[in-house]
Amino acid sequence: MSVMTRDFFLYLSKNKALNRAAQNWGGNIASGKIVGGLDFPSSVKFIKELNDYGLSVTVDHLGEFVTNKAVAIERAEECIRTIETIAAQKLDSQVSLKLTSLGLDIDDQLVYDHMTNILDTAEKHQIMVTIDMEDEQRCQKTLDIFKDFKSRYNYISTVVQAYLYRTEEDINELSSYKPFLRLVKGAYKESPTVAFPNKSDVDQNYKKIIKMHMLSGSYAAIATHDDAMIEYTKELAKEHNISKDQFEFQMLYGMRSQTQRELVKEGYKMRVYVPYGDDWYGYFMRRLAERPANIAFVLKGMTKK
Repeated sequence: MSVMTRDFFLYLSKNKALNRAAQNWGGNIASGKIVGGLDFPSSVKFIKELNDYGLSVTVDHLGEFVTNKAVAIERAEECIRTIETIAAQKLDSQVSLKLTSLGLDIDDQLVYDHMTNILDTAEKHQIMVTIDMEDEQRCQKTLDIFKDFKSRYNYISTVVQAYLYRTEEDINELSSYKPFLRLVKGAYKESPTVAFPNKSDVDQNYKKIIKMHMLSGSYAAIATHDDAMIEYTKELAKEHNISKDQFEFQMLYGMRSQTQRELVKEGYKMRVYVPYGDDWYGYFMRRLAERPANIAFVLKGMTKK
């Protein structure tokens, strides 16, 4: 991707006026196309459709960088309700969340209290909760919180990003926890002092961390739309006799739906990331910033049915 294209979509993702406009009129356009629905109950029918195709799901209530305590409390309560609904309706779904939505930028104790309540519910229902990774300045705190809770809870996982220089070392440090990790390239705009500026270097590092984590014996989620990375993962698994039960592929809702179904037919675990909520615009722009091909995938998805 050209730097200009990436920067353009990242700029749009932070435009407050466009975000407000999208929340006011764009939700119905996005629902069932690139997001599940404007709330979780309205997303359930889309999750069931995916499950019927043999696709697993992880859901995410959109919204991050919360600075209001009341909003953070509501986000935590929403997550707990979502886990309970998943269990009650027997959906094949996990939950993803961002720590800034729970108050990471407000107060550490607030986040710990919220995560404790969420994970108590997740353990009760045996539903995995993945802590999404955000920008680099919050990376260390996110991993510290993950490690703390991982020492006490089973149903918790997190994400590492290939574009950060630090990620190889992070995987090594996390290895003793036998973690379930989602491996991604990364979507935030970072300084070249902390992240690879060139796509080729990111791709190379992505292959490196895929191999590291898959050979460690811990569960791996390869979150990519890149055919080259999908084929690399398949060949790596064959070469090292890694069971298909030891890893899965993950893709975004509304993008590469046919490929998702083909992977299921090939016997691979395929999980679809289904965001929901009215704060969908920034998420959408970052997905377009990640990879130019996403633009074509989205246009195709938005015009289906």
